[in-house]
Amino acid sequence: MGRHGWDTGVRRWRLAALFGVGLAVLALVVTLSSPRDSGGSTAGTTTDGDKVHGTPVTPPGKPSPELGWGFTHTANSADEGEAAAVQRAEKLLAKQPLPQIQHIMGWGADNPEPVPGHYDFAAIDRRMDFVRATGGTPVITLCCAPDWMKGGEPGVDNTDWDQVEKAPVRAHYKDFARLAATVAKRYPDVRHFVVWNEFKGFWDADKGRWDHEGYTELYNLVHDALKKVDKDIMVGGPYLVMDSLDPRQRQNASTELKGPWGSADQRVLDAFRYWNEHKKGADFVVVDGSSYTVDDELLPDAFRATEKLTAVGRWVREQTGDLPLWWAEYYVEPGDAQDARAGWEESHRVAVHASGLIAMAKGGASTGFYWNPQNKGASCAGCLWRSTELSDGGSGLPMLELISRFHREFPPGTSYETVDIAAEDDASDVRVIADDQVALVVNTLDRPIIARIDGESVDLRGHEVKWLKR
Repeated sequence: MGRHGWDTGVRRWRLAALFGVGLAVLALVVTLSSPRDSGGSTAGTTTDGDKVHGTPVTPPGKPSPELGWGFTHTANSADEGEAAAVQRAEKLLAKQPLPQIQHIMGWGADNPEPVPGHYDFAAIDRRMDFVRATGGTPVITLCCAPDWMKGGEPGVDNTDWDQVEKAPVRAHYKDFARLAATVAKRYPDVRHFVVWNEFKGFWDADKGRWDHEGYTELYNLVHDALKKVDKDIMVGGPYLVMDSLDPRQRQNASTELKGPWGSADQRVLDAFRYWNEHKKGADFVVVDGSSYTVDDELLPDAFRATEKLTAVGRWVREQTGDLPLWWAEYYVEPGDAQDARAGWEESHRVAVHASGLIAMAKGGASTGFYWNPQNKGASCAGCLWRSTELSDGGSGLPMLELISRFHREFPPGTSYETVDIAAEDDASDVRVIADDQVALVVNTLDRPIIARIDGESVDLRGHEVKWLKR
């Protein structure tokens, strides 16, 4: 299958992220050649989609709603490529198992139900096998929807990837909930499900706001369907993008959630409140967002802009009565016209991301997922590992080192402590988070400085990220 993407004019919908994958493993699934009454080819699909795949290892007891810090698999990941490189990546990730997200359609997965009742989970099966091999905690994001659920044609050959961002039409909400239940039965070791992604397809152009009523109806149906499969399954939403506007902008600007980084978009807050008040239930709450404004402004600068993540987190926790907070995606580096982020040196990128992780933790988040921008080339800004398409691929990169260490040192339940900070010019030039065992220190300046942490002198290179024992 070719590369699948779309351009809606909304850059945050990750143009490259929904590229599909090849159908190289069709021989592993049942081939059904005759279409059903609904029409469309069913070649390469199976009708037993809810059959348990592989050998799942389901942890005993009730799952925790807090997972720590991990990453999302995107169009390209480490489940395919040179055999030695794939094995190298598996061993690398197994050293520090991380929570890992996979979507059910797009982001490396094909159409999961191209014809009603006929399933194609080959690509997701392969991704789940990889997560299991690394010992990671699997998470599934229930997005996106097969074409026939949103007004398109059924059939293996009729998937229109230009329309993948569309939400199911209301008449098919229950069908999507049934698909969610099928996925849950197939992968019983997946104990955490996120409902939909960024309100895709739920913008009401006539009203100039989000269709939070429609999303919440879909969410509630999916929530109930998953709980019927297993009452201990953890379900969360609404996965809204917490947009912010330039402080000078007045239209749609919130007066309750704002700071030097800008003002939250009031339409997003309204949508969040509606979901929060009308949801059937939630085991955790999910948001998404960037430190920069919708106009790609980093205010007042890249490091201080991350304070938005703290402010948003505190606001969300206040609204939900302190439900465990997840950041499904977070961005601290604006993308270019193709939504690529390659303008910073890696040391700068790691330092700002470290500041972002600190900001999310200070805002009450206990779980966060890095959107891995993996490609197939030798150069990949911000990637977690060298591409497994390369013979020497699969080795770790600086961003993986940061996320793995943060996950290990600051797991859910960490009791953070106040740290005394002093710097040559201004203490705000240094970002710090610490518990009673270790401190993470970030120099926000591009030049060396000497800081005093807990009374001890610490030399920091420009944009250095340093871990200190306490």
